[in-house]
Amino acid sequence: MPTQISPDTQATSTKTTPAQAVPGGAPRVRFAPSPTGTLHLGGARTAIYNWAFARKEGGAFILRIDDTDSERSTAENTAQILHSLKWLGLDWDEGPEAGGASGPYFQTQRSAGYATALELMKATGAAYPCFCSASELASKREAARDGGGMVGYDRACRGIGPDAATERIAAGEPHVWRLKVPLDRKPVVVDDAVRGKTVFATEAIDDFVLVRNDGSPTYNFATVVDDADMRITHVIRGDDHLTNTPKQILVFEALGYPVPQFAHLSMIWGPDGKKLSKRHGATSVEAYADAGYLPEALRNYLALLGWSLDGETTIISADMLTSNFSLSRISKNPAIFDAEKLEWMNGAYIRGMAPEALAERMLPWLEEAGFADGADLEARPEWYAHLAELIAERTKRLDEVAGKVAFLFEDPAIEEPDRSKVLAKPGSLESLKAARQALAACEWDATAIEEALRRIPEAVDIKPKVAFQAVRVAITGSAVSPPLFESLELLGRERALGRICAAEPLAEVP
Repeated sequence: MPTQISPDTQATSTKTTPAQAVPGGAPRVRFAPSPTGTLHLGGARTAIYNWAFARKEGGAFILRIDDTDSERSTAENTAQILHSLKWLGLDWDEGPEAGGASGPYFQTQRSAGYATALELMKATGAAYPCFCSASELASKREAARDGGGMVGYDRACRGIGPDAATERIAAGEPHVWRLKVPLDRKPVVVDDAVRGKTVFATEAIDDFVLVRNDGSPTYNFATVVDDADMRITHVIRGDDHLTNTPKQILVFEALGYPVPQFAHLSMIWGPDGKKLSKRHGATSVEAYADAGYLPEALRNYLALLGWSLDGETTIISADMLTSNFSLSRISKNPAIFDAEKLEWMNGAYIRGMAPEALAERMLPWLEEAGFADGADLEARPEWYAHLAELIAERTKRLDEVAGKVAFLFEDPAIEEPDRSKVLAKPGSLESLKAARQALAACEWDATAIEEALRRIPEAVDIKPKVAFQAVRVAITGSAVSPPLFESLELLGRERALGRICAAEPLAEVP
């Protein structure tokens, strides 16, 4: 159901005076996603900037759920947004699950505040009822468009006297409430922290709707009331909201509320120079988590889409970000999303992790593949740490892990073309037999295994590539695999010898 502004909600309101500026000047910022879908990358970047700014300035980061779109907002989407924010390492000082003195933090629960604000605007003459029907408005817009005039509302109901308006409302005539834009006001200047000054002519702003005829508040009304009640000092959001800003400033002024500092972020574009969308690949945080990206890598990458530390540093920790973030270093130019650079950065984070930490990050992917569980990791921490070291240099995403190390957990099937192109080569059978004998007698660590196997090519008069590829395919099932000697150490002697024995018949020349 839409958020209703009704006599009942008016009676329960506790917000009766304009919000005051934050004592001491500590900034208060908010991230206010609409739960009509999952958290997309643009929204995630906005959240990161708000969070980093609050942490840098010693302020508060508020999470508010703008869920007034009753048809598309769902509890499931809200849960996914909260999970994605927490996965990215973002914490909020007030909001769902955290509580706070400015709650509730869902717009559908804030009807009382909207009702009180509307009553204040009625009392001061800043809002008036409009009885024009949707069909009448559509006809006027079409006529204005044909005549080359302004297609906004023509203020037809602005001159209706208060007594006449009251009678029509009492009679049950449908109506909306509009802002009475001051006709003598100078242009609205948005002094933006990112974009600089943007001027909007007041005469180009029509008397827009504050409250619909079903009693629900519009975005430009509800967001102002919420921002004021929550004492928001800085509104950091995407520049797709820039055209809303002059309207919101007029509402702030009509209510006597302090106008916050605005900072509008440029859009994120795809490589083709168009707004990032599904045609460019995954756009939600959830999708990147499912694809094996690390939260710290995605957070780092998104932070650099429009902001930089010094123009050169690319790997930036959370502490470094929150210690150095500033609105002044945000670029007003659109940022280009580069999937390859993100993947490179994710690989850099994987390579930089301690083996024990990487082993824990790998575990869910190994569990999903049915290879391991937490008990096994706890029982063999050193083995898993060595496994992490084995793949770290060759892994860019965690979803690659299970495929790379499957041979360590289950016997591989040797299929074409590896059988015909590797095992069927002359000398492969002799190499396998010699390898089996060498591995049966050597110490079982990567160094000793390497020393033993490197003697084989000369012993059987075979090129090293032929000999090692034969052993690699026998052990891993593929000609492409993690380092052979370390893989053998992790596999264990008994299983290694068994696989070589099983491969020998495949290497026999018919």
